[in-house]
Amino acid sequence: MKNIIGKGRGRPRKKKIVGEQPRIDHFSPRGRPGRPEEAVITVEEYETIRLSDQLGMPQKKAAQMMGISQQSFSRIVRNAHKMLADAIVNAKIIRIEGGDYINKRSMDIADKLKRRARET
Repeated sequence: MKNIIGKGRGRPRKKKIVGEQPRIDHFSPRGRPGRPEEAVITVEEYETIRLSDQLGMPQKKAAQMMGISQQSFSRIVRNAHKMLADAIVNAKIIRIEGGDYINKRSMDIADKLKRRARET
């Protein structure tokens, strides 16, 4: 039997396409003494909030833009809403970091380079 230590369980995580990186990576509550706890959301959770809540985009269209299913989009945005609600209610720092994503601009540049290489 092969040694599978260090291998993840289940399906490999699919990279989500993120159109816009966060401008800042954390928000901190004011007026709370001491160092508040943190709530961490991933960059793709940030992107689902941006697309659905800020831009008002339908989930199906937003999911297509991110290269994932509508069900996955719904699960990600629901988790982000829970994390944000916990942070607001309990006066926690909100930190945006990590995740399984690829930046749309990077993807577009890579596609252009591939096309140029095929043309030459």
